[in-house]
Amino acid sequence: MSTTIRELEPKEVWNRFADINAVPRPSKKEQKITAFMVDFGKKLGLETTSDAYGNVIIRKPATAGLEHKKPIILQSHLDMVCQKNNDTVFDFDNQGIETYIDGDWVRAKGTTLGADNGMGVAAIMAILESKTIAHPALEALFTTDEETGMTGAQKLSNDALKGEILLNLDTELDTEIEIGCAGGIDVSAYADYKEEATPSDVVAYHIVVTGLLGGHSGMEIHIGRGNANKIMNRVLFHQYEKHGLRLAQLHGGGLRNAIPRESEAIVVVPKKNQAAFEKEFKENAEHIFKELQPVETQLSISFKETKTPEKVMEASAQVAFLRAVAAAPCGVYAMSRNVEGLVEASNNIANIKVEAGKIAVLCMTRSSVESSKQDLAHSLGAAFELAGYKVEFTGAYPGWEPNPHSPILQVLKDVYVRLFQEEPNVAAIHAGLECGLLGEHFPHIDMISFGPTILGAHSPNERVSIKSVQKFWKYLLEILKNTPE
Repeated sequence: MSTTIRELEPKEVWNRFADINAVPRPSKKEQKITAFMVDFGKKLGLETTSDAYGNVIIRKPATAGLEHKKPIILQSHLDMVCQKNNDTVFDFDNQGIETYIDGDWVRAKGTTLGADNGMGVAAIMAILESKTIAHPALEALFTTDEETGMTGAQKLSNDALKGEILLNLDTELDTEIEIGCAGGIDVSAYADYKEEATPSDVVAYHIVVTGLLGGHSGMEIHIGRGNANKIMNRVLFHQYEKHGLRLAQLHGGGLRNAIPRESEAIVVVPKKNQAAFEKEFKENAEHIFKELQPVETQLSISFKETKTPEKVMEASAQVAFLRAVAAAPCGVYAMSRNVEGLVEASNNIANIKVEAGKIAVLCMTRSSVESSKQDLAHSLGAAFELAGYKVEFTGAYPGWEPNPHSPILQVLKDVYVRLFQEEPNVAAIHAGLECGLLGEHFPHIDMISFGPTILGAHSPNERVSIKSVQKFWKYLLEILKNTPE
């Protein structure tokens, strides 16, 4: 008989994780999971509130003997990134995540797992319902829309919380304690273009870039993974002038915070240039594959003949589009001058759609330095403005400035060394955590972030280590007993 995740230890955490994974919870569609959490808190007889943005707060009194400790806020976000493999049929709005055990890892069947940040949510739920775990007075804060705008944290009322220490459970390496993070901003470029009748005597191709690893556009931006949108643009870039390629439509990528794994385009080429186009296409694909092969072993860049489209993009608009995407910064933009090995600024060209006279290019720009974030965002915007695009800057959120003298940091370091006989890695990360926004609302709160090891977040390769969850749970319970007075 095969083991299910409900049989894993600690059962109280894994069972709550299974419970929330049965509830659909895409970003910006958290109504079902919000209702679930409100019902959970009220059934426990605990003070439970929710606001207009779906944030849920559940309060639990201190256990006997710990009433004198400072009240603690346990915080995680309810939403999850929804990504799936092309061959996976799945409805994130109505289906629960299907999990399986693979050695030390829990994975999902063809989709993201939701361990980011479902493991944090599950751990908090297990503490709230426990009758034996020792802890100070608790406020459990479950926020919404962290993955696509941090709306819940942004809209949280300034008098919503009473606690003095916040434990954010959204870090994804169990050896790390995070004390800072990058801020971000969404950069979007839009344009209209004229369509014209497809030239005669052409051959049409369906071009596909697939097999990339993708992943978190902050945590994994420095690894050198391929960006499907940049690869597709590179494949097409020189083909207009050399072989008369015309673009009919293009769809690439998905969510802003996920490195795009796939892109596809419909193009036409004059029949007289067919052989030359196919030869050069294969050569270019081989060059790109060799460049990325140390990281992207499953990359595929392919073409096949397809039905000829009725219309294509007007030629001058096509040239402007391909050049703008080629010029736009993507990947690591700058490394930190203050923290060795930390990415300071980056951009992810996350989603491109070209169809029916409309172009949309959606990017996510991050930086741990506010001025650097603005500089990169405007550099990116300039590339598209020069091509005549309308550029919008939205969804900005601040970074979280590190405080190496934080009292709660010292507690976490001491407990970690005592439990695991080694020093933790105290770091800032190139990803967005809600601590930056929460710090603006509640500047008096001492904040820290930690969690179990989760790899491949924001992709269907997302997985969480079973042993790491056990380590994280042991660590969390010990921290609750040792927080400051």
